[in-house]
Amino acid sequence: MKHEEISLNTKKALAEALKAAMKEKPFQKISVSELVRATNMNRKTFYYHFEDIYALLKWILEEETISVIKSFDMLVDYEEAITFVMDYVEENEYIINCAFDSIGRDELKRFFYTDFHDIVVSIIETEEQKMGRNLDVSYKEFLIQFYIEALAGMLIEWIREREKRDRRTVMEYMLKTIRGSLTGILTDE
Repeated sequence: MKHEEISLNTKKALAEALKAAMKEKPFQKISVSELVRATNMNRKTFYYHFEDIYALLKWILEEETISVIKSFDMLVDYEEAITFVMDYVEENEYIINCAFDSIGRDELKRFFYTDFHDIVVSIIETEEQKMGRNLDVSYKEFLIQFYIEALAGMLIEWIREREKRDRRTVMEYMLKTIRGSLTGILTDE
């Protein structure tokens, strides 16, 4: 087994231990000692791979974000991709809430940026093709950032207020707003 594979397996084992611990108690109460005991590793191994538990949490979010993106052909069905992201959030609510509480809104939003970048590019390009128009490159980049910020922000609000906000309605409003505004933008171009 190559060094990279061994390292990845070690990180995954530590990640699983952290996920299991987060189901049982608040993130702030989880210790490195607890994680290395759960994985039969030593502290030195943990610190070889991660600076601290926060770095491990960030790694989990980054790795799972990458897997979300790889799961979809964004050009085929961006609506399904957004659904997949929302499913991930629901299935991993304890991780997301721990992340929100420990690293804050802005840092959590950064992880969603990666997911939403390809989705937003797909939405814009699909609408451009439908209308036979092409946006100016700099304006298109602005729109990509604008919509990513909006989607990531709304997703975090939905996470924080899930009891008050219906998932289908939030998704419908996000897609309707983006499509409607893009149609107007492309009509004016």
